[in-house]
Amino acid sequence: MADELENISLQDQFEDVIKSGDILQIQEYLNHQNISDVATLISEYEDYETQIISSLSPHRAASTFKILDLPEQKRIIQSLPPIKTAELLNELPADDRTAFLEELPTEVVRELIKLLDPEERRVTLSLLGYPEGSVGRLMTPDYIAVYPDWTVQKVIDYIREYGRDSETIDVVYVITEKGEFIDDIRIREIILASPEKVIIDVIDNRFITLNVNDDQEKANTIFKMNNRVALPVVDDHNILLGIVTIDDVLWVANEEFSEDIQRIGGTEALDEPYLEISFFKLIKKRVGWLIILFISEMLTATAMSYFADEIQKAVVLSIFVPLIMSSGGNSGSQASTLIIQAMAVGEVRLNDWWRVMRREIFSGVVLGSILGVIGFIRIFIWHLLMHQGIIHDIYGPYWLLIGFTVGVSLIGVVLWGTLSGSMLPIILKKLGADPAVSSAPFVATLVDVTGLIIYFSVAYIFLQQLLA
Repeated sequence: MADELENISLQDQFEDVIKSGDILQIQEYLNHQNISDVATLISEYEDYETQIISSLSPHRAASTFKILDLPEQKRIIQSLPPIKTAELLNELPADDRTAFLEELPTEVVRELIKLLDPEERRVTLSLLGYPEGSVGRLMTPDYIAVYPDWTVQKVIDYIREYGRDSETIDVVYVITEKGEFIDDIRIREIILASPEKVIIDVIDNRFITLNVNDDQEKANTIFKMNNRVALPVVDDHNILLGIVTIDDVLWVANEEFSEDIQRIGGTEALDEPYLEISFFKLIKKRVGWLIILFISEMLTATAMSYFADEIQKAVVLSIFVPLIMSSGGNSGSQASTLIIQAMAVGEVRLNDWWRVMRREIFSGVVLGSILGVIGFIRIFIWHLLMHQGIIHDIYGPYWLLIGFTVGVSLIGVVLWGTLSGSMLPIILKKLGADPAVSSAPFVATLVDVTGLIIYFSVAYIFLQQLLA
């Protein structure tokens, strides 16, 4: 059958097979596809997603289920018969099962846990007992552990017998009789060692461990800084509890990235796919920041009213208010986004604050000068056009002073914007808050208010005669 269908698209093949109604043919077809291709079919054929999962062998069904998006997983679990649901959940690796269950309402989790085998239920409840966002929620207890007095040959025999149930056999973990972690050994070192050699003579004591209560972001950073496919997880007494693999950390990194992007945009993290979250919950997630930003923008109106007399005496100054505010806000948003991203990937740490500040001072001056020159040229060209009678004269004899006012103000506002945008994430991180909450809109609002003060202060210096 594969030879006949190799030149037909995946979708066409599936449609032909599903139309046949032959259950055995459907099972044979699906069990010969790549897991990623089966997941694609589930995404494209929602009406058949339950049938697809049910047609797969338990192991392949679990492998497919764990890479699906959460909405698809929820639909499948809701539509599967209890026997198939139990089969699927019991086959899922403990860490993937925990990751799925923690996204569901408590009452649903309670019912699904009843379907698990006693041992799987014990493991799942244990993992769910760790704090949300901790390494304990990510780890799996399925690993290969050996003792230091075993020979290499005994370890290889043990892996052959029990390795099939392990999350990974790329790394083997050495423990004491009490379960205390000693070291980890890559399978390559075991294979290359002499069969008679004792494990204690193979280990090099160069290991990295995660604490079960560590934040998942810390695990992400450690994996990134060390070329590892899996890391051991220990408790405060150095007892080996499980391992965390790179695929789980990549999932965490993706989740954290999504949350940071949402926060940078001025909203709370949605925690659910956009199209799946309820309307009122979506409003709740967005309205808080909007209210905060709206109230903050009221300070802009206050600043404008404070300089009302100056605006009345030189109405021309009001023309450039949007220009000044947007330039400062844009520079602040740029700096904020760059620093948040750099901190997220470990390029910038808290003790780098002075290097960041120094760099942003020079950047702010240069960027502000470029915009200031452009602003001055704009006023100069407008003055020439007005002098030739092409357009109406709005600057009068003070055009040069107005040009200097706008140019110098842009330097000050952009400098302040870059400093605010770069320092706020670092300050929030120092205080223990999420740097992403110093979102671009928040920085923009802060710079709007201070930008007006800078602008009118500079105007007062250059235009004292006009504003006196």
